[in-house]
Amino acid sequence: MKRSTERILTTHTGSLPRPDDLVTMLYAKEKGELQDQAAFEARVRTATAEIVRKQLECGVDVVNDGEVSKIGYSTYVKDRLTGFEGEASPLVPADLLEFRDYGRRVFRDTPIESMRRPACTGPIVYKNKEALQKDIENFKAALQGVAPEETFLSAASPGVISLFLKNQYYANHEAYLAALADAMKEEYNAIHQAGFLLQVDCPDLAMGRHIQFADASLEEFRKKAELHVEALNYALADIPPERMRLHLCWGNYEGPHHRDVPLRDIIDIVLKTRPAAISFEAANPRHAHEWKVFQEFTLPAGKVLIPGVLDSTTNYIEHPELVAERICRFAEVVGRENVIAGTDCGFSTFAGFTAVDPQITWAKLQAMAEGARLASHQLW
Repeated sequence: MKRSTERILTTHTGSLPRPDDLVTMLYAKEKGELQDQAAFEARVRTATAEIVRKQLECGVDVVNDGEVSKIGYSTYVKDRLTGFEGEASPLVPADLLEFRDYGRRVFRDTPIESMRRPACTGPIVYKNKEALQKDIENFKAALQGVAPEETFLSAASPGVISLFLKNQYYANHEAYLAALADAMKEEYNAIHQAGFLLQVDCPDLAMGRHIQFADASLEEFRKKAELHVEALNYALADIPPERMRLHLCWGNYEGPHHRDVPLRDIIDIVLKTRPAAISFEAANPRHAHEWKVFQEFTLPAGKVLIPGVLDSTTNYIEHPELVAERICRFAEVVGRENVIAGTDCGFSTFAGFTAVDPQITWAKLQAMAEGARLASHQLW
């Protein structure tokens, strides 16, 4: 993994706005109504190339495929694993339960309302290797003729799968996590072997507090988080830490977020994960102050921070000077070489669910690149 040894590098969390026509195809596929599989696959290939080009034009250094082939960053696994034939009830964040009128509006009239979220009703095995290989091949093809600093592909963690896809088959939560870890290990290893950085998405370590374990005490939640980390580290055992990054977040929706678990209460557990880089929210109004946590916790040797310097839920375009200020704040605490500028979360974690207008997304990424240049000038 490249570090910011000569200047501040930039990246993002993973999902980027998909073209409208591809979103239509993805939901037709989700409903079993896709008419032309070949046309869908061709559009995914061209969209991947478009997304790579746009990232580079915006000044992003560490790029990915935008997750364009996936209906959602966590639920896509239902099409790659066996055992998901049941039906789960919708997830409701605890903070929105306290503001019900607003909560009803958050996801209303969005494509996410029609997205399938099945439950696990049978044994889990990795079955659809073809979909993963197509993602890898499409990304490799999109990289022909361009030269980003580095590349990554994302995959759902066992813990976040357990959050979104309810267990109705395994004897307990631990057994469910173990089965997911065994299956997803195949995807993680394939991404690594293809030569890309692996990003594992782990919102369960933070968002899980006010969704999956909202009624638990903090101590009980920390024990669950430890179990999730144990399963994750087992699944990642074959990959060098420096070839992996982890994304942590509290839910990519504009809401009150007053039930979010403080970073201070989970950072010791997060730092036990094997990936060298930790991507996390650091720009939005609920978590922008938590850079101070790293004044209290020493960053372990070999670890890298990817703090969000862009809020992924607002259409404000951050001023480059604010971006630079945020970058320098972290650099002063943990060292400039241990900071890569990132985003709070993805800009389209589920296809068609975009709080930020797509055109504004690209403008925000440009602002991040300019802010990184300003910060680099100050730090070097």
